[in-house]
Amino acid sequence: MSDYVTEKVQAFAQSLLPGMGLELVEVQYRREGEGWVLRLFIDGPEGVGVDHCAGVSREVSDFLDVEDLISHAYQLEVSSPGLERRLRDTADFKRYAGKKARIKVRNPVDGQKVFIGLIGEADEEAVELSLEDGSRCRIEMHQIRKARLSL
Repeated sequence: MSDYVTEKVQAFAQSLLPGMGLELVEVQYRREGEGWVLRLFIDGPEGVGVDHCAGVSREVSDFLDVEDLISHAYQLEVSSPGLERRLRDTADFKRYAGKKARIKVRNPVDGQKVFIGLIGEADEEAVELSLEDGSRCRIEMHQIRKARLSL
């Protein structure tokens, strides 16, 4: 059921947000504590403010009321992905080229599983990082377990 809700909300948000000058980063729908939370992370070229979040929240809330996707109590949250946002795909790496990132890999590369450095060239195959020690490394996309911007 949660995958169904996530997919429906994601499809709606992806059609709604471009008209608002925003993009959808992620949708989460899961049980937390004693209740359910539907969380949307949004972003925009100039960042996201409270007014953006409130507007998206109203639209998504209206959509959920009409579609009646969730039959139990839940909390709707709309927010920015934050300064240490997750990097999910090649487009994210290209968008944040020159920014500092922290990448965890599935299998050790030269005995190391965590790399921190500036994002360089990125394509469908791999991303290049300029590491803090001045060296460069190329990490294959399929090896990335988790990647985030870093402060």
